[in-house]
Amino acid sequence: MPRSLSDYGFFLGGPDHPAETLIPYALRNPLFSDYAEKHRFIHLPDGARLTVGPDGRVDFPVGTALIKSFGYDGEGGTLDVIETRVLLRREDGWLALPYVWNQDHSDAALKVAGTRIPVAFTDPSGEAHRISYAVPNKNQCKQCHSRNGVIAPIGPVWQEMVFPREGDRERVAERTSFPPNTLSPSARWDDPDAPIAARAGSYLRANCAHCHSREGAASNSGLYYDEALGPYAVSGWRKRPVAAGRASGGFEYVVDPGKPSQSILIHRMKSVDPGIAMPEIGRATVHKEGVAVVEEWIGTETGR
Repeated sequence: MPRSLSDYGFFLGGPDHPAETLIPYALRNPLFSDYAEKHRFIHLPDGARLTVGPDGRVDFPVGTALIKSFGYDGEGGTLDVIETRVLLRREDGWLALPYVWNQDHSDAALKVAGTRIPVAFTDPSGEAHRISYAVPNKNQCKQCHSRNGVIAPIGPVWQEMVFPREGDRERVAERTSFPPNTLSPSARWDDPDAPIAARAGSYLRANCAHCHSREGAASNSGLYYDEALGPYAVSGWRKRPVAAGRASGGFEYVVDPGKPSQSILIHRMKSVDPGIAMPEIGRATVHKEGVAVVEEWIGTETGR
């Protein structure tokens, strides 16, 4: 287990100089993480092939590394990187490791126990924030990156992946086996021209489905946001919570059609109280823009 990020050779002198062998990618609908900007890369072993399943999940070969750096705008338009998380595909499964960059960004050190770092930033609406940014510990990594109790990637499904560097998508596709069914790109949650149900579905899938799925840590909730969003109990539609306690806010339904302000889902998305907030970890602020999309969807779902 490398104690320093430099031991991998992924970056050449700092987080803004990725090795040529890394493949940069982005997600159409990324997980919200306190407005942090993220830079993602894939390291693939020579000659290895990928397989995409019928649902778009990518089966990465042994030797793959999924690399994600988190940071905020720094001086001169640069990204002030705080941490880089590495997900390693080994013979016995995936291993999640968080690395925190030193002050001069010359290297990053493994922080198995996690840590907290004071961060100040301004969100897209111009509101200033000061937060205690949480670098997750290994157990917290597993809390989200868990499928049937086994660590697994949660972001890179084929419908979500965007390759900004010219030619990379074609090069990756040449090394990939695809299912016979067509995988259409996901609607972007922030696309004003997309149907509101598709936007809300994409947002909830990106931010909730890693736990709220039949294979996730919150499978007993009966809420499955990796499935089609609509007037269904698995979407929260007129569904009473299995167990929420004070987190319900005194409201009856997870989604109360036409009444976003009385829906438990919105109540929890708007909270930063650790006993109420959803997702449970990974944020200390409210994603106002994302909440607004889900509120709009609930507000339009009436009369069924």
